[in-house]
Amino acid sequence: MSQSKPYNRDNVGKILDRAMDATGGILRLTPTWVPRSFLHPGRRIKLATEDLYAFGAHRGGIDERWFASTTEAANEGRNWDEGLSWVRFEGERFLLKDAVAEGQGKIVGPDIWNKYHRWPVYSKFFDNAGPIPHHMHQRQEHAQKTGQEGKPEAYYFPPQLNAAENHFDYTFMGLEPGVTKDDVKRCLENWNKGDNGILDLSRAYRLKPGTGWLIPAGVLHAPGSRCTYEPQWGSDVFGMFQSMVEGRYVPWELCVKDVPKEYQHDLDYIVDQLDWEKNVDPYFREHNYLEPIVDEENSGEGYTDRWIVYGLVDGKQLFSAKELTVMPGAKCVLRDPGASGWITVQGCGYISVQGYEKSKLWLQTPIMIRFGEEPDDEIYITYEAAKAGVVVENTGTEPLVSLRYFGPDVHPKMPNVGDYKKQRR
Repeated sequence: MSQSKPYNRDNVGKILDRAMDATGGILRLTPTWVPRSFLHPGRRIKLATEDLYAFGAHRGGIDERWFASTTEAANEGRNWDEGLSWVRFEGERFLLKDAVAEGQGKIVGPDIWNKYHRWPVYSKFFDNAGPIPHHMHQRQEHAQKTGQEGKPEAYYFPPQLNAAENHFDYTFMGLEPGVTKDDVKRCLENWNKGDNGILDLSRAYRLKPGTGWLIPAGVLHAPGSRCTYEPQWGSDVFGMFQSMVEGRYVPWELCVKDVPKEYQHDLDYIVDQLDWEKNVDPYFREHNYLEPIVDEENSGEGYTDRWIVYGLVDGKQLFSAKELTVMPGAKCVLRDPGASGWITVQGCGYISVQGYEKSKLWLQTPIMIRFGEEPDDEIYITYEAAKAGVVVENTGTEPLVSLRYFGPDVHPKMPNVGDYKKQRR
């Protein structure tokens, strides 16, 4: 499969108009692969084994695929477009970021554009072979000091990508009730003495495919070895708090990567980045654990739409996600109130905008993807397309399953954390 050619960035409006007119507002996206120098690929996101180090061994292995992203990956030595999604149309490609800047409200929705002037969220597959360091993503008040934004995020463990649990399917989250800031500072003081003991202060939770978690900004977490679908705010800030993982040293620079220079050895400042009450919450699981909830109003014969990421973060609807399952031979019409980034995780079929059925796009889940190939599994449903209604048809012999995530304040009605318990009654 040949790779599409980059389009002149100064003239994106013309090709965007053609792409929108052709489909009614569904944009085909190509894979966005992101390496991490300090992590080991889990080999479950379908990238061919021989391409795991396509950026070069010095850059690390590819263990992330980002979806509908206009957020740059904050990697040292990064390619200029690293983390950014490309739109593919008629043998050419242009950045989704440029499409958003050009199309504004008709791409992301008028409310999102007027408030943020960008697509302020993204999602990814995160796939590591083992656990990663206990770390946190800065809150807004700290991230803005380095010219960035805070990053809350969420997890969902798709069953289709988790047949293998790899080395450690547990995630440490938060801190044990009773832990003090001085306890954490002692761990930071011991950074160069080997294992600094930060995990002794935390609690591990087993990861179950088909479930998920909300992780507010400022909350420590050490993701385990499950392949994770992660809707999150459009930022790539983080700070590592663990000095050794599986016998590998974590450089201090990864603790203070997004800390102003004058505070990079100020342990009080580093610890104050944590949302302390959320970290030591004795009801952490109760306040952050998610199980899918069927959206009865948007499900019907042969298809089921489930909430997989829902609830508020600090009282705000920042992002959300749903899992759509369409059975063989079935068809449905989605009527979402806003734009979404879509990835197909099982099966095949077609997707189209109502009134544009003759221009429907093929959906197929690849078994293996070579670096640079452009499979038919990822799309961006613009605001215009979502408001018109999107037709999804399963033409295969197995369920057609997709994950799609949404931006802030899109849904007038959404479940709260803990509402999954009502389905059990």
